[in-house]
Amino acid sequence: MKFGLMYANAGPFAEPENAIGIAQLAEELGFESVWTVEHTAMPTGYQSEYPYSPDGKMPGGETVALPDPLIWLAYVGAVTKTLRLATGILILPQRNPVTLAKELATLDRLSGGRVELGIGVGWLHEEFDALGIPWERRGARTEEYVDVLRRLWREPETTYDGEFTKFAPINSYPKPASANGPNIHVGGHTEAAAKRAGRIGDGFFPGVVGEGLDLLLDAMRNAAADAGRNAESIEVTAFSGLDVDSVKRGADMGITRAIVPPLGFDLETLRAQLGAFSENVISKA
Repeated sequence: MKFGLMYANAGPFAEPENAIGIAQLAEELGFESVWTVEHTAMPTGYQSEYPYSPDGKMPGGETVALPDPLIWLAYVGAVTKTLRLATGILILPQRNPVTLAKELATLDRLSGGRVELGIGVGWLHEEFDALGIPWERRGARTEEYVDVLRRLWREPETTYDGEFTKFAPINSYPKPASANGPNIHVGGHTEAAAKRAGRIGDGFFPGVVGEGLDLLLDAMRNAAADAGRNAESIEVTAFSGLDVDSVKRGADMGITRAIVPPLGFDLETLRAQLGAFSENVISKA
């Protein structure tokens, strides 16, 4: 079992000393990866329902600091050696895929191949409006952008003629550190996200636990089988719990990377809490 630290760039960890501190501490304590969240802008008084909390609002409020995930990961990547640099998740349909391919390839190359790209279609309608990006068909846009990224990473020269992306032959260099580019983990709490992960994902990053997770994993595996893919090759990154027994039950369900929240908002508390987790869970799982 691998372990990742979630929400690594949020709130107090947007500050430089805390960003370096949480990343180096995670690496020291045996975490394999840090996972960042993204919102380009938080619209005041938004009415869209945040799907991962009972009250439908994102924790931290509308003014919580959420630095750009790729810039934050580049910053902490420079002061770590083995820690994998992950987005959990990046809102793919809000990005220009040609620019994003270059950004990710650059980060992956400079970090020695440590990038893990978690993607999602987004839940915040008002943010799409602010960016001037259509809310409709964002799922289809996401799938096309995944294809664009992979082709730009893998092909010497690329031409594309899709529904959302069109360009004559272009060259995108440097290429990522590995021939195939970073793993792409499809995030989401819906059956559509699970099926998308089964069809095109290197990994699945579901946003639910318990019985709901079982159903999503079944949907992912069935979609993989229908697409002629081996579902066992698709990594599953999810929250499974904070004790050894819970983590082992998660592994039995098919979770391959367990993620945990920071467990503290200052470095002193973080060292104590994550240190205890490392000793009691990571070392024994």
